[in-house]
Amino acid sequence: MNSSTTDVVTVKILGREFRLRCQPEERDGLIAASHYLDQEMRSIRDVGTIIGMERIAIMAALNIAHKLIQTKASQEDMQSRLTQRLLQINETVVSTLAASEKADID
Repeated sequence: MNSSTTDVVTVKILGREFRLRCQPEERDGLIAASHYLDQEMRSIRDVGTIIGMERIAIMAALNIAHKLIQTKASQEDMQSRLTQRLLQINETVVSTLAASEKADID
């Protein structure tokens, strides 16, 4: 990354500031991701069973990864059902057109 084409973004996670570089078009996404991570880490910290920034960060990363895997699985299932439904609609259209053509011939 060339420093002249990158932005420096300061984000706060659990009260600590981090300065990060990113492409200008990635700035909003990075800020949103840092807010999401901060919320995840705060919710883990506030439960009080896990102590230490590193452990909290690892648990937050595991929670986020788990949510990502669940979301991907859900999207794959939805894609599969959508593909199946489109195939059924296509079969209906083809058979309807074939029946219409046969009726026109008779």
